[in-house]
Amino acid sequence: MFRTLNVDEVLKRQETGELKRRLRGRDLVGFGVGIIIGTGIFTLAGVEAKNHAGPAVTLSFAIGAVVAGLAALCYAELASSVPTAGSAYTYAFATLGEVFAWIIGWDLLLEFALGAAVVSRGWSGYLANLFGLPQELFGEDATVNIGAVLIIAALTAVAVLGIRQSAVFTNTLVVVKVAVCLLIIAVGAFSVKAANLTPFVPPSRPAEEGTSVLHQPVVEAALGFEQSVYGIAGMLTAAAVVFFAYTGFEAIANLGEETHNPRKDLRVGILGALGLCALLYIGVSLVLTGMVPFASIDEGAPLAAAFSAVGQSWVGAIIAIGAVTGLTSVMMVELVTIGRIGYAMGRDGLLPKPLGTVHPRWGTPHRVTIGGAALIAVLAAFVPISELADMVSIGALSAMIIVAIAVPVLRRTRPDLHRPFKVPFSPVLPALAALACLYLMLNLDVLTWLRFCAWLALGLLIYLCYGRRHSRLAAEERERG
Repeated sequence: MFRTLNVDEVLKRQETGELKRRLRGRDLVGFGVGIIIGTGIFTLAGVEAKNHAGPAVTLSFAIGAVVAGLAALCYAELASSVPTAGSAYTYAFATLGEVFAWIIGWDLLLEFALGAAVVSRGWSGYLANLFGLPQELFGEDATVNIGAVLIIAALTAVAVLGIRQSAVFTNTLVVVKVAVCLLIIAVGAFSVKAANLTPFVPPSRPAEEGTSVLHQPVVEAALGFEQSVYGIAGMLTAAAVVFFAYTGFEAIANLGEETHNPRKDLRVGILGALGLCALLYIGVSLVLTGMVPFASIDEGAPLAAAFSAVGQSWVGAIIAIGAVTGLTSVMMVELVTIGRIGYAMGRDGLLPKPLGTVHPRWGTPHRVTIGGAALIAVLAAFVPISELADMVSIGALSAMIIVAIAVPVLRRTRPDLHRPFKVPFSPVLPALAALACLYLMLNLDVLTWLRFCAWLALGLLIYLCYGRRHSRLAAEERERG
């Protein structure tokens, strides 16, 4: 269970792998911005401001950016040293052992599948707002969200047809949504009212009567605190949830086997995209909460509704267009990422080997991409955004803890490995990254933790019954003796 992949063998895959090298540095930046800027700005900023943090959601995004930045440094070192499909899954396999690799791979599949489901529901809501479509089919209150299912089906076709096609499509959408974000900040700044931002951190108050302990942050429940919203605790809870908005940078690390110069371009793509997106998130969330009282924010399409409320409906229409295109790029990258993680796990035998094959013509892991898309469509059809977003955050945070641990472990086991980028002050900074991620995890509610533990237990059962015996390393051990 604790056998590890040989790092030299992982590096050798760069030359012998089936995936085609069709990406350059600018494509990685496009993929990074494409997945990071999305539901965090267009949906979650409003939801968390209204339900947990008030105007302090801006600080929640800043806290999330700091934690993500620490984790991104760890990702940048590993991605430039061991560029491979599978990212954190492969890093864990090469440092901590097979069972940890399985857990983190299973975790990443959950993270990106739920992330795509969250975004598809946000996309559907903005589409309904833009074209006046029926809320019972496209809104957040729809019994079956038809719009979310349709967009997942369409993007799956693009993801299967080729990585180059996916990159061109994503980069086009990125230009549109960055322009829209700048428009929001530039125009919205003139409608900001100081009264809406005061107090910046709303005073803590007891949660509504009848609120279950399952919806209380686990750290508060463990210490026996009274259930509350807003205040510092609400800001930290929001930070743990909106951290989901930054998780996209790790998707870039999965494209190492499809990049012309991965040792240079991966670290530039990861750190550059994260820094740019953090500035946009903070600027947009400040403008949103300054335009309208946080208690009046519309959870379905917060930005478009906010501009309509201040008499600038024309901006709201442009934002809706930007949200639709921006959220589309997020889903595109998440579908591509699911395909690469599943491909890496199938190649190693931890998932059925047919999932680890590449289409001979299109050069993409088509089977696992289509299978993942089917799961996403089911989730997007029936599960509300608020239930999905928390699960995405806890999945991302746990993956980043593993990556932070892997940095000093790999330095110890392979000090000779060429590292184009090094995390400064290791192992102190990786330890801080791991602790910060753990702290944010403890600010997610009890129900999220219970669901997460159930998912991990299911994954461990699958590993013990299937993966441990079918692993490629297990087969090699049987051959040797």
